[in-house]
Amino acid sequence: MGKLIVIEGTDSSGKETQTKKLYERLLSEGKNVRKISFPNYDSPACEPVKMYLAGKFGDNASKVNPYPISTMYAIDRYASYKMDWGNFLQNGGIIITDRYTTSNMVHQASKIEDKEEKEKYLQWLEDLEYNKMELPKPDMVIFLNMPTDMAAKLMAERKNKITGESQKDIHEKNKEYLKKSYDNACEIAKKYNWQEIKCVNKELKSIEDIGEEIYNLVSSLLK
Repeated sequence: MGKLIVIEGTDSSGKETQTKKLYERLLSEGKNVRKISFPNYDSPACEPVKMYLAGKFGDNASKVNPYPISTMYAIDRYASYKMDWGNFLQNGGIIITDRYTTSNMVHQASKIEDKEEKEKYLQWLEDLEYNKMELPKPDMVIFLNMPTDMAAKLMAERKNKITGESQKDIHEKNKEYLKKSYDNACEIAKKYNWQEIKCVNKELKSIEDIGEEIYNLVSSLLK
């Protein structure tokens, strides 16, 4: 069995950039490594997720039931695992993924205010993806802690990934939801002992500095 490394964080925390940097660095060292990303927008299994993000099930993300939405994201992951990268991981490969089951924990759990209900949801989610669907658990989750104000500033500077236009999805255009997701992510990261990297230290850290911190964490895992 190989290693599954997740780069996690709220919107505009630099997950995609850092996943790519880490992948290229490990590849240059001759490691047997692959880079993946969720949601897998190119897959037919992702269509319901795209409908959700486009607001088809309600344009206020906070009010859309987290259980069916989490199931949609999980099916996208299941299809990807079975058809694309499962055998690679089983045969000793290193998978670096931008988002994973952990993203449901960050985004969907943030909709649940009651602590007991949130705990029930988290247990249900882990059981669904890791037990029922038999998806692999991550060997390491690296949480990029990017405060909401800085994330919003960075988000304004980039275009929406799905449409390729400046129109944002229902997560990105809801500031209150982004703040709740961020607060929840910080809580979840501690609960599950994720490796946390603070992206702002008075000022925004450089992409290179954040990348070096990630590389050092991953190097210790791969040793």
